[in-house]
Amino acid sequence: MNDFTARRIMMVDTQVRPSDVTKFPIIDAMLTVPREEFVPAAKRETAYMGENIDLGQGRILLEPRTLAKMLDVLAISNTELVLDIGCAMGYSAAVIAHMAEAVVAVEEDEAMAVEAQEALVHAGADNVVVHTGPLAEGAPEHGPYDVIVIEGGVSEVPEKVVDQLKDGGRIAALFMQGELGEVRVGYKRGGEVSWRMAFNAAAPVLEGFQRESAFVL
Repeated sequence: MNDFTARRIMMVDTQVRPSDVTKFPIIDAMLTVPREEFVPAAKRETAYMGENIDLGQGRILLEPRTLAKMLDVLAISNTELVLDIGCAMGYSAAVIAHMAEAVVAVEEDEAMAVEAQEALVHAGADNVVVHTGPLAEGAPEHGPYDVIVIEGGVSEVPEKVVDQLKDGGRIAALFMQGELGEVRVGYKRGGEVSWRMAFNAAAPVLEGFQRESAFVL
């Protein structure tokens, strides 16, 4: 067993399972996907820490607990198409690929998108398509989607993104208010999304997901 394999097992045993995440596909994916290959070379040693990892370009790798709990609440099945927004170097997409039929991973930083594509191929995630473009635009040409996951903080979710969710579909987003945040899961019915609080977490707000500040005289 190499050192990273041992760290992966420890991550699952100390960060994921204690957070009441027990679904086999999530545990299996997080034990299988080499997280250290989805961060810059200089950060490989920090890949399994229980905190968000700054990847540069305003992008982070969500702490294992947050991603695992998001996926637990979403309960993705192997017949579903998932939109993964802000995939950075592709770790979240690689994990989701173990559960979904297919994943469309959106990254607007071109260099990061290229690295994601390479890391995903290396990890054998052949049911993931990396789409390069603005995060807040999603990837409408591949949709609509059964599930949407946003890999970072939001103040609000743009209508353009919500429009790509199938009726009956669900979306997870981490709504930030100052330093504090909560992950909410939205369920789309009749074109409207109703949000429910799932758990507390925090992450920097992604470009394009800030609330338009109202101009007050």
